[in-house]
Amino acid sequence: MSRPMPAMIEPAIAGSDSTESPGQRFTRVRRWTDALTAPLSEEDCCVQSMPDASPAKWHLGHTSWFFETFILERFEPGFRPFHDAFRVMFNSYYQAVGDRHPRPQRGLLTRPPLSLVREYRRNVDGRMAKLLAGFGDETRLPGDLRTLLELGVNHEQQHQELILTDIKHLLSMNPLQPAYHNAFPLTGQPAVPIAWQAFDGGVVSIGNAGERFCFDNESPRHRVFVEPYRLASRLVTNGEFQAFAGQGGYRDARLWLADGWDWVCANRLSHPLYWAEDEKGWMEFTLAGQRPLEPGLPAVHLSYFEAEAYARWSGARLPTEAEWEHAATMASSSPSSSGGFGEHGLFHPAAARQPGLSQLFGDAWQWTQSSYAAYPGFHQPEGAIGEYNGKFMVNQYVLRGSSCATPAGHTRVTYRNFFPAAARWQFSGIRLARDSGNGAA
Repeated sequence: MSRPMPAMIEPAIAGSDSTESPGQRFTRVRRWTDALTAPLSEEDCCVQSMPDASPAKWHLGHTSWFFETFILERFEPGFRPFHDAFRVMFNSYYQAVGDRHPRPQRGLLTRPPLSLVREYRRNVDGRMAKLLAGFGDETRLPGDLRTLLELGVNHEQQHQELILTDIKHLLSMNPLQPAYHNAFPLTGQPAVPIAWQAFDGGVVSIGNAGERFCFDNESPRHRVFVEPYRLASRLVTNGEFQAFAGQGGYRDARLWLADGWDWVCANRLSHPLYWAEDEKGWMEFTLAGQRPLEPGLPAVHLSYFEAEAYARWSGARLPTEAEWEHAATMASSSPSSSGGFGEHGLFHPAAARQPGLSQLFGDAWQWTQSSYAAYPGFHQPEGAIGEYNGKFMVNQYVLRGSSCATPAGHTRVTYRNFFPAAARWQFSGIRLARDSGNGAA
């Protein structure tokens, strides 16, 4: 049985408005987090399905902890924490803040009850509203406060995506195969054929130029040389990846990086996460429950290892992040107007239906062959906030774009997502690349 999505979960809540004040955006984003968790039971919110995932209850507490720790503690007159123990319990990885509850044990936190965590959210929201109102016109907010508020809102949007991917992993492990929601109007959608878009290359500039918010790892803007290249017009589909698996792709060591092959063998893998074969054929677990595998929809929840092996099998490669950003900058689609669950509320990628470079945003994060590292000239910010991205720049690969679980308004061409090579519980997919002139057009 699945609970119906509450009426408040509508695209209008998720989307952004250029006329919003910082306080209005804070309120909207906080409401959206509450709406995303509304269909869940208390039991759903407490359980942790694996060390990489977190219970929804912890996400609710941590995002509130962020505003209390980094804004209220610094700017609120007569600051007192809502609960002394929450400073440790809901700290994620900020060593400068203090002790942390072990990440793999977040699912053991049966106390505090979900009701108290929701009270914590309301308390923080009220105190934030009072703090912002104290400045009168929000244009008078101190620069540091405005910067932290914008970071906190974007941080919460990251956790909104994690709430969806973490709860999907949790529900997939239940023999009842429960659905988070019931809508899935994606049946029978064919994808347009892949075309190859050619780009001249040369010296290109990538990275955020500072016109709008970005995370620290997106800057500084700098020059990169790229050789002429071609990019696939759309993402790899379930049907195409099924051909790879069906023709022995998971049994051919020649296709895999050494660590990838060890990973395949150790885990006895033969298909992507959330795929299963029964008497009806191939099925895929979605946030709308278990459904027949749709060949025209993008293949998702793929690791870097799987993406790289498929690219090699198909006679192509993965793009570099410089190639991806250069191509996305040249494309006509805008990250602010495409994709994200605020657009269609499906929580699943749709088939590519138009020619030209498509599915850059709002369907699946796209693996690149680029290792996650600092840009030239990168300087880690001072203090605990400096721990946000910089210390993770090792043993991970960059993904670009955004997914069907990414909030609308949280996408941009320069966004750098990153995960270890074996990670596949996120909505991660494949866009192929080729050197210019190599392979069939």
